[in-house]
Amino acid sequence: MTAHTLSEQQLNSAPDTAANHFALNIVGREIPGQDVIFTEGAITLLESLCREFAGEVPTLLAKRKEKQARIDKGSLPDFLAETRAIRDGAWQIRGIPDDLLDRRVEITGPVERKMVINALNANAKVFMADFEDSLAPSWDKVVEGQINLRDAVRGDIEYTAPETGKHYKLGPNPAVLICRVRGLHLKEKHVQFNGDAIPGSLFDFALYFYHNYRQLLAKGSGPYFYIPKLESHIEARWWAKVFAFVEDRFCLQPGTIKCTCLIETLPAVFEMDEILYELRSNIVALNCGRWDYIFSYIKTLKRHSDRVLPDRQAVTMDTPFLSAYSRLLIKTCHKRGALAMGGMAAFIPTKDPVENEAVLQRVRKDKELEARNGHDGTWVAHPGLADTAMGIFNEYIGQEHCNQLHITRDVDAPILASELLKTCDGERTEQGMRLNIRIALQYLEAWISGNGCVPIYGLMEDAATAEISRASIWQWIQHGKSLSNGKLVTKQLFKDMLVEELVNVKKELGNDRFTHGKFTQAAVLLEDITTSDELVDFLTLPGYEMLTV
Repeated sequence: MTAHTLSEQQLNSAPDTAANHFALNIVGREIPGQDVIFTEGAITLLESLCREFAGEVPTLLAKRKEKQARIDKGSLPDFLAETRAIRDGAWQIRGIPDDLLDRRVEITGPVERKMVINALNANAKVFMADFEDSLAPSWDKVVEGQINLRDAVRGDIEYTAPETGKHYKLGPNPAVLICRVRGLHLKEKHVQFNGDAIPGSLFDFALYFYHNYRQLLAKGSGPYFYIPKLESHIEARWWAKVFAFVEDRFCLQPGTIKCTCLIETLPAVFEMDEILYELRSNIVALNCGRWDYIFSYIKTLKRHSDRVLPDRQAVTMDTPFLSAYSRLLIKTCHKRGALAMGGMAAFIPTKDPVENEAVLQRVRKDKELEARNGHDGTWVAHPGLADTAMGIFNEYIGQEHCNQLHITRDVDAPILASELLKTCDGERTEQGMRLNIRIALQYLEAWISGNGCVPIYGLMEDAATAEISRASIWQWIQHGKSLSNGKLVTKQLFKDMLVEELVNVKKELGNDRFTHGKFTQAAVLLEDITTSDELVDFLTLPGYEMLTV
């Protein structure tokens, strides 16, 4: 990679400007078309955000570890005594823009050019363009992703598939665009501030905001963001400061930037009121990030032997702890005037009519549960599921309403911490363990090859579902659990199964695909993070060091 210093580039044309003081360096190789993204204005904003806020991120991450250490020693997550006044107060969020009032179906996906076009053209109200769980953040993909979203906002994004010649372009009524930035734990190693890699979240936020806010506001929309992986209201406060800083810098009305926060960690579910309160000027919704939430349940309670989950397939939204999570999110959001978004349907349509009907039936059941609970909308991962999800939510919301904010769930009994922590029944099977290995293996191979969104066994897998797969096995090993056939789950059993499943994956995919892939590297990484005595926080952290594209 070629390192180049932004200050040197800018000083050539503006020796007396603030560019003299740039402490921001791009150390990634040059990407075709990057000049439209790395403008002086955009870099000035990014540099200012890093100067003001990047230094707080390590402190926020350290607070996570402090809380986790207390839980590891035996305490359990609970609602905060010191913020009870916020939970009991009668406040509400500032408000919801007109184009975000109806979000009954949202489609999600990475920021690759063809996928952006297809998602914006799908029968969905919103497209969440994802720089996080469904994107392996190689340097070319994060830069090209910003270019793609800039073109999409301007309405001139097109793509011709080189292998087929098929042409893709935007339709007349594209979905509302929301950008999901990376979590606080992820860095962008290709950009440095004062010699250190910068937070990936600030990179994603600054570039998307700077290049698109004018055009979005001019057409009646706005700079909208999804914020992932929050674990506390203190982290939400950090984001509130970032938003206020940018609004003031660009002379925008407070609350112009709008965000939706994913409640996808176990600690965050106990601070939903507080997260809404800290972001009350900017926030419009919370979202049930169910797959990451299951992973976070395992990770947070990893040292509690009475909280071990069964096979991933047995952990469905009608299990008590997930049902409580969904209902509490709805009740909390609607009390504060915020939307309550449901979770992901990760299924993929199939060409076989019988199999496809079975897929659609499972999607209908899942979405009916969400709509009946009172969610205002839901997620799908594939355009082929949008019509099914839309039909369900149309039935419950109707055409005369935009959402279900009127469903308060006030008649429900208070949802207690014990309900949110209750484990669920189900078997730990050898079949389930082997499936977890094959899923995690194939996903990791794709991720370190630069692809973060992968169809595997009829599901669109992203980092969240792969995290569950490997964390479940880690948990079973740590607590000496046995499978339903009596086999004790040990590190050696996992290693033996990994070797066997590597062979099975080779048979499934074919020798050519396997030979030209990175399955050996993926297997080594999977073994390392699954047999480690300490649970690795996120597989994307060691995976990021292996990304070479």
